[in-house]
Amino acid sequence: MAECACGGTNIYLFSCSGAADVGALSDRIASKLSKDGKGKMYCMAAIGANIPEKIAPVKSALGVVTIDGCSSLCAKKVLENAGFKPVSYNLEDLGFPKGKTEVNETVIDRAIVAMGL
Repeated sequence: MAECACGGTNIYLFSCSGAADVGALSDRIASKLSKDGKGKMYCMAAIGANIPEKIAPVKSALGVVTIDGCSSLCAKKVLENAGFKPVSYNLEDLGFPKGKTEVNETVIDRAIVAMGL
């Protein structure tokens, strides 16, 4: 995985937001990073739906980051299928097992540290 110089509003953050606990965690991480000015959380569904006016701003981004909850890497694959090369984080690989991870502020902060952000 490439290193991410995350920071600023021209970094786009995409989370898997899946049905599992780690999907919820990925969504909360992206939301917190966005709120903290580390990037801008953006709509992955719009990218997957190939909506040109939603894809255009991402093309001029300094960076595209995906945060996936599990090894399916859905967010990463959606962005790659749209022609992007995201910096990718997989929460399972970082020690947050699917089906066994609480979603709370402490875990969100631990995950952000594990991601190096």
